[in-house]
Amino acid sequence: MPFLSRPEPVPLPMDCRILTISLELFVKRGYHNVSVHDVQKHAGVSIGSIYKYFGGKEGIAKALYEHLLEEMNQMVDSVIALDLSSIEQCNRIIKLLFEYTETHSDIIAFVLNSKHTEFITDKPPICSSEPFQKIRNIVQRGMDAGEIQSYDYWIATSVIFGAALRMINLRLDGLIDRPLPEFYEQLIDATWQSMEVLDSIKLPKVVSNI
Repeated sequence: MPFLSRPEPVPLPMDCRILTISLELFVKRGYHNVSVHDVQKHAGVSIGSIYKYFGGKEGIAKALYEHLLEEMNQMVDSVIALDLSSIEQCNRIIKLLFEYTETHSDIIAFVLNSKHTEFITDKPPICSSEPFQKIRNIVQRGMDAGEIQSYDYWIATSVIFGAALRMINLRLDGLIDRPLPEFYEQLIDATWQSMEVLDSIKLPKVVSNI
């Protein structure tokens, strides 16, 4: 079972092995280029076991989606639990995402760099999922408290996290060849300077309730 902050159990239970191998194959080849037989071969399990636990390839993808979103949710919760300002919480989330892109690239690629609607049709868009709602809540609380300049929270969240997410995509696609943590300090500086620039040009400030 792929985890962000917890070690995998040894030995891996069969369902965990199926998910771990499927994640690797989905990210490497693309969902549509992976068959149940591919998963069976690489995981060293029977076809019957795959159908018993997940009902097929779509069931594997849904289970991965739900599990990895919960991993992201726990990551955000761990930051919220810290006694930090909203700005510091935003910075901490970006730092963790950069670190996990280097150490857990398959997880980050599946969550942030996959077109989930191509293979999961009965789930809301990733940006509407709980961990990303919590990130927007952090930004909204920061604006309510006067820590962050007040704009529509979609604008503020996009400015604060947009560059970091784009850099993650570029790193996963191989266009950035240096570890993302090397860019962290400069990115954070540029991010909050961008928020100050928005404030200085007096764009309309409309704060939306989440």
